[in-house]
Amino acid sequence: MASLEIIAVGTELLLGQLVDTNTAYIATHLAAIGADVYGTHAVGDNRARIATAMRNALDRADGVITTGGLGPTVDDLTKEAACDALQLDAVLHEKSLHAMRERFKQFGREMPENNVKQAMLPRGAMVLENPNGTAPGFIAFRSDGKFIASMPGVPREMKPMLNESVLPWLRSRFDLHESIHTRILHTVAIGESEIDRRIDDLFRTLENPKIAVLAHDFRADVKIMAKAGSEEEARSLIVPIEGELLKRLGGHVYGVDDQTLPGAIHALLRETRQTVAVAESCTGGAVCAALTTVPGSSETFIGGVVAYDNAVKASLLGVRQETLASVGAVSEQSAIEMAEGVRRRLGANIGVSTTGIAGPSGGTAEKPVGLVYFGLATAAGARAVRTTFPGDRDAIQHRARVSALAMLWEHLLP
Repeated sequence: MASLEIIAVGTELLLGQLVDTNTAYIATHLAAIGADVYGTHAVGDNRARIATAMRNALDRADGVITTGGLGPTVDDLTKEAACDALQLDAVLHEKSLHAMRERFKQFGREMPENNVKQAMLPRGAMVLENPNGTAPGFIAFRSDGKFIASMPGVPREMKPMLNESVLPWLRSRFDLHESIHTRILHTVAIGESEIDRRIDDLFRTLENPKIAVLAHDFRADVKIMAKAGSEEEARSLIVPIEGELLKRLGGHVYGVDDQTLPGAIHALLRETRQTVAVAESCTGGAVCAALTTVPGSSETFIGGVVAYDNAVKASLLGVRQETLASVGAVSEQSAIEMAEGVRRRLGANIGVSTTGIAGPSGGTAEKPVGLVYFGLATAAGARAVRTTFPGDRDAIQHRARVSALAMLWEHLLP
């Protein structure tokens, strides 16, 4: 079993100017081949700190995987730090230099001299070709056989280098036959603590597969991870646990793996030959936007109305002036009339509505910030649900969007 640590290099990561998606991608793919990731780190563009992070990681693990810091500028210092950590000098790799010059020629440009730095690689390193960019990667070795594998930080360069060079090399070096396979159950309308209560004994007793709960904002995933020699073997381990989880989580699992909540809704609408239209106030079109992320959504989603102003609620959706005057736009009755109105106006089987106070101002003791009403109307009648969400404006709008979709999904369940 290989033990590895991942180091993402770049001051922009520490400043929050760039979201590090590389580490997650690398970790996922290492797990898939059966390698253990002991830790992940982000380090700024400082040669001494990068080298220290590498040395410390090599004290704990068999090898280090790095991403970033292989460019031609003075603050690209990963290679120099790797040489320091491994006690190696850098030498010119003529083949990489030639490849870089040819790449610049393809673009009709002369290669700047500072790019020569990218062809200076740790002595004795295995060079990883980069047909998608100028910086070659490398795998360099310490005297005891431990290693540092360095790849570019640009995802379109890093990903193919990882998949085509680094992962096959790791499989061969560590004779990795087992791999980790996963199944993710997506839930909605059930809290993380309630999920934990229902499956607590499985957490405590299962070893292979293992399960984990991944909380998102207002929904949660349950991940099943099995280690086996093949996907078929892993699947045979996962199937009974998946069945048990589906039984315990009742009607809260809307899909697995790549399925999305809008996708699950689209599938149910197609299956039942129904259509939906949406009227939104506090969510500002977010529910409509979510429904249209699904390919082929035009078959089931008719359209929507973003009705912020009461005049639009009245003129386009038919919300009665008496309703607006007596109980206001943020009310059970307004939510019902909005859902009925959009259903009738757009000719859909189902109408869904949202109306609330997203804040940060506009709340009262009777109607606080975070109060949202959801309406759902069909030919058989209409109803509304009241919920109060915590958080800032973005959080309230996001949670309202998820809740509106969840209400629609639950309605469509057989």
